[in-house]
Amino acid sequence: MSKSIEDRIADHARHLGFDAIGFCEASLPEAARTRLRQFVEDGRHGAMSWMEQRIDQRGDPKSLWPEVRSVISLGLSYAPEADPAETLDRPDTGTISVYARHRDYHDVLKGMLKHLAQFVVRQDVGGDGTQVKVFVDTAPVMEKPLAEQAQLGWQGKHTNVVSRDHGSWLLLGEIFTTLDLTPSPRRAGSCGSCTRCLTACPTDAFPHPYALDARRCIAYLTIEHDGSIPVEFRRAMGNRIYGCDDCLNACPWNRFAATSRHLKLQPRADLMAPKLDDLARLDDAGFRSFFSGSPIKRIGRNRFVRNVMIALGNSGDRAHLPLIETLMRDDNPVVAEAAEWARGELLGNEDNE
Repeated sequence: MSKSIEDRIADHARHLGFDAIGFCEASLPEAARTRLRQFVEDGRHGAMSWMEQRIDQRGDPKSLWPEVRSVISLGLSYAPEADPAETLDRPDTGTISVYARHRDYHDVLKGMLKHLAQFVVRQDVGGDGTQVKVFVDTAPVMEKPLAEQAQLGWQGKHTNVVSRDHGSWLLLGEIFTTLDLTPSPRRAGSCGSCTRCLTACPTDAFPHPYALDARRCIAYLTIEHDGSIPVEFRRAMGNRIYGCDDCLNACPWNRFAATSRHLKLQPRADLMAPKLDDLARLDDAGFRSFFSGSPIKRIGRNRFVRNVMIALGNSGDRAHLPLIETLMRDDNPVVAEAAEWARGELLGNEDNE
C-alpha cells in the first residue's frame, strides 16, 4: 500500500532532521485572534510595534497569502544537555538563553525548510503547480497557534508551545502550501493544574495563566527593548545578559526531552559561561566579530553591553569597579547610565533603590 502524501512529507522531514511535524488547515480559531488583539490593545507587547502592524494578516494566514490551503508546521528540538540555570549562581559569568548559545537557528531552520519545501513541490501529482512559502519568524505568522493546530503540542501557561516529546525546547518554522493536506490527528496534552512556569518568572511577567506581559519579561527587556531598562527589573535580572529560560526550564514536560542531536545547534563553549569582564570590554568591531553567526549579533554592542553592566552591578564584586567606571564614560548614554547604576549597586548607593 502506497504511503499518503502526508506520510511521505513527514518521512522526508525527519530525514532532514526535523523532530516534530504536523499539518493543519490554513486558518486560525477566533480565540487566537482575540488573544492577539487583546495583547496589543493592553500594550503588553511593549515597544514591539511590528506586533501592531499587519495584525489582520497575523491573525489570518489567507490574508497573508490568499492561495494558501494548508500549513506544514515543523519543530526542531534544542533541548540542552546541562541545566541552563547552572550559571545563575556564578555572578562573574553571564547567562545566555539556550537558543542563543549556538548558531542562529533562523539560518539553520530556514535551510532545512527550503529543502523540505522543494520536496513538497515534487509531490504535485495533479500537475496543478504546487506553490510553497517558508517562514521562520520572518513574517506576520502566528507560529505557536499554528503549531498547536498541527498537533505539535499546545500553548502552555507560559504562552510557549509545550510538546509531549520535547517539553518547552522546540524551535518552530512553517511551510505554507497550496496543497490540500489532511490535518494531523488530535493528540492529548495539557498543563493541567501545574503553575511552575508562572512562579519561576523572576519579574512576575504573567498577569494570569496563558498571558504574558512582555514589558516585564527579561527576554524582552534584554533583547527587544531599546534604551534604559526600568530600574525595578534590574536586580531580578541577575546575570541574565541575553534572554531568560526560567519559565521554559521549569516545565515538567522537559523530563521527556532528549538532548538536541543537531550538530548545528550544539552550544559554543565560549557562550556557556562567558566572563562578564571580557564581554564588557567589547567594542563594536569586537562584538560583531565575537558574535558572528549568533542571534545575539542583531541587538548590537550597545544594548548587549548595557545588559552586561546590569549583571556586573548585580555581581556584588567591587573588583569590577574600575571597568564599570571606565564604561560610565562610554559614548553611548544608555551604556553609561547602566554603568553608573552598576557602580551605585556595588557601592550600596541608595539612589539606585
